[in-house]
Amino acid sequence: MSKKIQVSMSHVEIDGDARVQMIELLNQHLADAFDLYSQVKQAHWNVTGMNFIAVHELFDKIAHEVLEAVDDIAERVTALGGVAQGTARMAAANSRLPEFSDEAIQSEAAIKAVVERLGQFATSARTAIDTADEAGDMATSDLFTEIVREVDKYIYFLDAHLR
Repeated sequence: MSKKIQVSMSHVEIDGDARVQMIELLNQHLADAFDLYSQVKQAHWNVTGMNFIAVHELFDKIAHEVLEAVDDIAERVTALGGVAQGTARMAAANSRLPEFSDEAIQSEAAIKAVVERLGQFATSARTAIDTADEAGDMATSDLFTEIVREVDKYIYFLDAHLR
């Protein structure tokens, strides 16, 4: 996210430099999360093969949870006085996740692709927990902790399909 960060007035008591750092951090994760949401929906729409209905429904549930994280992240950006960079084009331009292959439609391949992206997102969110802690923003740290807790649960669910 190389764009200059716009910060408006906010009564959230976080130092100005830390506020800008948190807005940048959150907007990066907003791009990743929105991209993750669209990739999980891609998997949901196109999955085929063994255990189709179970995997199809699980992907939809995961997408729903990721979309809630998208909303929570965007709202935290604006609570800090920032502008949420949340359009599909902004997400595509800034996401760090690899593109989802249109060949990953068989259930095992789709599960592997989704769990890989969930894992990348969770790893990044774990780092964000520490970054927010160091900046003194416990609310943002807590937001990322909750995201990791949810994502880890779905990684576990998907891993169970691969054993």
